[in-house]
Order: sequence, then C-alpha cells, then structure tokens
Amino acid sequence: MRTDIEERACDLALYIIEHQATVRSAAKQFGISKSTVHKDLSQRLPAFNRALYLQVKEVLDLNKAERHIRGGIATRRKYKGT
Repeated sequence: MRTDIEERACDLALYIIEHQATVRSAAKQFGISKSTVHKDLSQRLPAFNRALYLQVKEVLDLNKAERHIRGGIATRRKYKGT
C-alpha cells in the first residue's frame, strides 16, 4: 500500500474524531468521494493502525445510530418553511 493513501486515511480518521464529523462532511472537507472516505476508514486504516480505526469506528457507529434522527430534523425543516 502506498504511504500517501495511508497518510490520507490517518488524516481522515483524525478529522472525524476531532470534529465528530460524518463521512459526507469529511469527504467534502478533503475533496474526495464518500466511497473513498469509507474505503479508507473501513478497509485500509485497520490494516496499519488498528487503534485509530477503533476510535474512528466509535464515531461512525454513533453517526449511524443518529442518522434517522437527523433525517427527521431535516424533513421537518424542509416542510416547516424557513
């Protein structure tokens, strides 16, 4: 594996942990696709930094647990009329 990919995966993980960010917001911040962010974090990161992977996994699991609530809030805003 190339070191620039490893470096990007570490940078993504640190960003998500520090900002409690979503995959979508991290992708936007780094200018890459959501698929790339997900692949970097779920497949590449555990191969070379298991401890960092476990930390970022906690944030991603929390985001997954809260996503239905965020969706409901977004729908309410959409139909409430700004």
